[in-house]
Amino acid sequence: MLSSPLTRLAGPMSLIAGVLIIAAQLMMLPFDPNDHVATSTDPAFQLAGGVYMAGFCALLVALIGAYGWGVHKAGRFGVIAFVTAIVGTMLLGGDLWFETFAVPWLADVAPASLDTDPTTVIAIGAVASYLSFAIGWVLFGIAAFRAGAFPKVICVAIVVGGALGFSALVAPLGIPIGLAITSLGVWMVRSGALAKGSAEVRIRGTAPDYADQGAAA
Repeated sequence: MLSSPLTRLAGPMSLIAGVLIIAAQLMMLPFDPNDHVATSTDPAFQLAGGVYMAGFCALLVALIGAYGWGVHKAGRFGVIAFVTAIVGTMLLGGDLWFETFAVPWLADVAPASLDTDPTTVIAIGAVASYLSFAIGWVLFGIAAFRAGAFPKVICVAIVVGGALGFSALVAPLGIPIGLAITSLGVWMVRSGALAKGSAEVRIRGTAPDYADQGAAA
Protein backbone atom coordinates (compact mmCIF):
# COMPACT_ATOMS: atom_id res chain seq x y z
CA MET A 1 0.00 0.00 0.00
CA LEU A 2 1.30 3.45 -0.92
CA SER A 3 1.60 5.80 2.05
CA SER A 4 -0.17 9.10 1.36
CA PRO A 5 -2.97 11.19 2.89
CA LEU A 6 -5.31 10.21 0.03
CA THR A 7 -4.59 6.53 0.55
CA ARG A 8 -5.42 6.86 4.24
CA LEU A 9 -8.65 8.64 3.32
CA ALA A 10 -9.74 5.88 0.94
CA GLY A 11 -11.52 3.81 3.60
CA PRO A 12 -13.59 6.56 5.24
CA MET A 13 -14.40 8.18 1.89
CA SER A 14 -15.48 4.84 0.45
CA LEU A 15 -17.82 4.36 3.40
CA ILE A 16 -19.24 7.86 3.01
CA ALA A 17 -19.65 7.46 -0.75
CA GLY A 18 -21.33 4.07 -0.51
CA VAL A 19 -23.76 5.09 2.21
CA LEU A 20 -24.74 8.32 0.42
CA ILE A 21 -25.22 6.53 -2.91
CA ILE A 22 -27.43 3.86 -1.35
CA ALA A 23 -29.43 6.43 0.63
CA ALA A 24 -29.98 8.60 -2.45
CA GLN A 25 -31.10 5.65 -4.56
CA LEU A 26 -33.58 4.53 -1.92
CA MET A 27 -34.95 8.08 -1.76
CA MET A 28 -35.35 8.13 -5.55
CA LEU A 29 -36.95 4.69 -5.76
CA PRO A 30 -40.61 5.76 -5.30
CA PHE A 31 -40.43 8.29 -8.16
CA ASP A 32 -41.27 7.62 -11.80
CA PRO A 33 -38.24 8.56 -13.95
CA ASN A 34 -40.51 8.89 -16.99
CA ASP A 35 -42.64 11.56 -15.33
CA HIS A 36 -39.94 14.19 -15.81
CA VAL A 37 -41.70 17.33 -14.64
CA ALA A 38 -43.41 15.95 -11.52
CA THR A 39 -40.33 14.00 -10.47
CA SER A 40 -37.72 16.73 -11.00
CA THR A 41 -39.78 19.39 -9.22
CA ASP A 42 -40.50 17.29 -6.12
CA PRO A 43 -38.44 18.58 -3.14
CA ALA A 44 -37.78 15.04 -1.90
CA PHE A 45 -36.34 14.02 -5.26
CA GLN A 46 -34.26 17.19 -5.40
CA LEU A 47 -32.88 16.40 -1.94
CA ALA A 48 -32.04 12.89 -3.12
CA GLY A 49 -30.19 14.39 -6.07
CA GLY A 50 -28.11 16.52 -3.71
CA VAL A 51 -27.28 13.49 -1.56
CA TYR A 52 -26.33 11.53 -4.69
CA MET A 53 -24.12 14.39 -5.87
CA ALA A 54 -22.31 14.41 -2.52
CA GLY A 55 -21.86 10.66 -2.82
CA PHE A 56 -20.25 11.04 -6.23
CA CYS A 57 -17.83 13.67 -4.90
CA ALA A 58 -16.80 11.26 -2.13
CA LEU A 59 -16.61 8.43 -4.68
CA LEU A 60 -14.07 10.29 -6.78
CA VAL A 61 -11.83 10.92 -3.76
CA ALA A 62 -12.25 7.30 -2.65
CA LEU A 63 -11.27 6.06 -6.12
CA ILE A 64 -8.05 8.08 -6.13
CA GLY A 65 -7.12 6.82 -2.67
CA ALA A 66 -8.08 3.21 -3.46
CA TYR A 67 -5.61 3.08 -6.34
CA GLY A 68 -2.79 3.30 -3.81
CA TRP A 69 -4.03 0.21 -1.94
CA GLY A 70 -2.35 -2.06 -4.47
CA VAL A 71 -4.21 -1.51 -7.73
CA HIS A 72 -1.03 0.15 -9.03
CA LYS A 73 0.57 -3.31 -8.96
CA ALA A 74 -1.60 -4.24 -11.96
CA GLY A 75 0.81 -2.19 -14.08
CA ARG A 76 -0.31 -0.56 -17.30
CA PHE A 77 -3.72 -2.24 -17.14
CA GLY A 78 -4.22 -0.79 -13.66
CA VAL A 79 -3.36 2.69 -14.90
CA ILE A 80 -5.79 2.41 -17.82
CA ALA A 81 -8.53 1.13 -15.50
CA PHE A 82 -7.88 3.88 -12.97
CA VAL A 83 -7.91 6.69 -15.53
CA THR A 84 -11.04 5.32 -17.23
CA ALA A 85 -12.84 5.09 -13.89
CA ILE A 86 -11.87 8.66 -13.01
CA VAL A 87 -13.08 9.99 -16.36
CA GLY A 88 -16.29 7.97 -16.18
CA THR A 89 -17.06 9.07 -12.62
CA MET A 90 -16.39 12.70 -13.55
CA LEU A 91 -18.61 12.53 -16.66
CA LEU A 92 -21.49 10.77 -14.91
CA GLY A 93 -21.10 13.19 -12.01
CA GLY A 94 -21.52 16.02 -14.51
CA ASP A 95 -24.67 14.35 -15.81
CA LEU A 96 -25.90 14.03 -12.24
CA TRP A 97 -25.14 17.71 -11.58
CA PHE A 98 -27.28 18.64 -14.59
CA GLU A 99 -30.11 16.38 -13.43
CA THR A 100 -29.93 17.76 -9.89
CA PHE A 101 -29.58 21.49 -10.51
CA ALA A 102 -30.51 22.32 -14.12
CA VAL A 103 -33.44 20.00 -14.84
CA PRO A 104 -35.64 21.39 -12.00
CA TRP A 105 -35.11 24.86 -13.46
CA LEU A 106 -36.06 23.60 -16.93
CA ALA A 107 -39.14 21.96 -15.45
CA ASP A 108 -40.23 25.38 -14.14
CA VAL A 109 -39.44 27.59 -17.14
CA ALA A 110 -39.75 25.15 -20.06
CA PRO A 111 -41.44 21.93 -18.96
CA ALA A 112 -42.17 20.88 -22.54
CA SER A 113 -38.43 20.61 -23.19
CA LEU A 114 -38.17 17.62 -20.87
CA ASP A 115 -40.55 15.57 -23.01
CA THR A 116 -38.75 16.20 -26.31
CA ASP A 117 -36.17 13.93 -27.90
CA PRO A 118 -32.59 14.91 -27.01
CA THR A 119 -30.34 16.33 -29.68
CA THR A 120 -27.59 14.20 -31.15
CA VAL A 121 -24.94 16.06 -29.17
CA ILE A 122 -26.74 15.50 -25.86
CA ALA A 123 -27.34 11.84 -26.71
CA ILE A 124 -23.66 11.31 -27.49
CA GLY A 125 -22.64 13.01 -24.26
CA ALA A 126 -25.09 10.95 -22.21
CA VAL A 127 -24.03 7.62 -23.72
CA ALA A 128 -20.36 8.54 -23.29
CA SER A 129 -21.02 9.23 -19.59
CA TYR A 130 -22.88 5.96 -19.02
CA LEU A 131 -20.37 3.84 -20.94
CA SER A 132 -17.21 5.37 -19.47
CA PHE A 133 -18.54 5.02 -15.92
CA ALA A 134 -19.53 1.38 -16.43
CA ILE A 135 -16.37 0.39 -18.31
CA GLY A 136 -14.12 2.29 -15.91
CA TRP A 137 -15.43 0.60 -12.78
CA VAL A 138 -15.53 -2.84 -14.42
CA LEU A 139 -11.89 -2.43 -15.42
CA PHE A 140 -10.97 -1.09 -11.98
CA GLY A 141 -12.53 -4.13 -10.31
CA ILE A 142 -10.66 -6.45 -12.68
CA ALA A 143 -7.38 -4.60 -12.08
CA ALA A 144 -7.85 -4.85 -8.30
CA PHE A 145 -8.61 -8.58 -8.68
CA ARG A 146 -5.49 -9.17 -10.77
CA ALA A 147 -3.31 -7.20 -8.37
CA GLY A 148 -4.79 -8.85 -5.29
CA ALA A 149 -5.42 -5.38 -3.89
CA PHE A 150 -8.80 -6.15 -2.29
CA PRO A 151 -10.63 -9.36 -1.29
CA LYS A 152 -11.84 -11.20 -4.39
CA VAL A 153 -15.52 -10.97 -3.45
CA ILE A 154 -15.25 -7.16 -3.22
CA CYS A 155 -13.49 -7.00 -6.59
CA VAL A 156 -16.29 -9.06 -8.16
CA ALA A 157 -18.88 -6.80 -6.49
CA ILE A 158 -17.16 -3.74 -8.00
CA VAL A 159 -17.23 -5.36 -11.46
CA VAL A 160 -20.95 -6.20 -11.15
CA GLY A 161 -21.78 -2.78 -9.72
CA GLY A 162 -19.82 -1.12 -12.49
CA ALA A 163 -21.64 -3.06 -15.21
CA LEU A 164 -25.03 -2.16 -13.73
CA GLY A 165 -23.72 1.36 -13.26
CA PHE A 166 -24.46 2.03 -16.93
CA SER A 167 -27.89 3.02 -15.57
CA ALA A 168 -26.67 4.19 -12.15
CA LEU A 169 -28.69 7.42 -12.32
CA VAL A 170 -31.91 5.40 -12.38
CA ALA A 171 -32.88 3.81 -9.06
CA PRO A 172 -32.23 1.10 -7.97
CA LEU A 173 -29.40 0.32 -10.41
CA GLY A 174 -26.93 2.53 -8.55
CA ILE A 175 -27.34 0.50 -5.36
CA PRO A 176 -24.99 -2.37 -6.39
CA ILE A 177 -22.01 -0.07 -6.86
CA GLY A 178 -22.95 1.66 -3.60
CA LEU A 179 -22.93 -1.67 -1.76
CA ALA A 180 -19.61 -2.64 -3.33
CA ILE A 181 -17.97 0.64 -2.33
CA THR A 182 -19.41 0.43 1.18
CA SER A 183 -17.98 -3.08 1.57
CA LEU A 184 -14.63 -1.84 0.30
CA GLY A 185 -14.69 1.00 2.82
CA VAL A 186 -15.45 -1.36 5.72
CA TRP A 187 -12.60 -3.65 4.68
CA MET A 188 -10.17 -0.75 4.28
CA VAL A 189 -11.02 0.76 7.66
CA ARG A 190 -10.60 -2.61 9.38
CA SER A 191 -7.38 -3.37 7.51
CA GLY A 192 -5.98 0.05 8.34
CA ALA A 193 -6.80 -0.39 12.03
CA LEU A 194 -5.17 -3.83 12.08
CA ALA A 195 -2.07 -2.53 10.31
CA LYS A 196 -1.79 0.36 12.75
CA GLY A 197 -2.17 -1.98 15.71
CA SER A 198 0.50 -4.34 14.37
CA ALA A 199 2.89 -1.45 13.82
CA GLU A 200 2.39 -0.25 17.38
CA VAL A 201 3.05 -3.75 18.71
CA ARG A 202 6.27 -3.98 16.70
CA ILE A 203 7.41 -0.59 17.97
CA ARG A 204 6.72 -1.53 21.59
CA GLY A 205 8.46 -4.85 21.08
CA THR A 206 11.67 -3.33 19.73
CA ALA A 207 11.87 -0.26 21.95
CA PRO A 208 14.26 -0.53 24.92
CA ASP A 209 12.61 -0.81 28.32
CA TYR A 210 14.19 2.14 30.11
CA ALA A 211 12.28 1.44 33.30
CA ASP A 212 13.86 -2.03 33.62
CA GLN A 213 17.30 -0.63 32.78
CA GLY A 214 16.95 1.96 35.53
CA ALA A 215 15.91 -0.67 38.04
CA ALA A 216 18.86 -2.85 37.14
CA ALA A 217 21.25 0.07 37.61
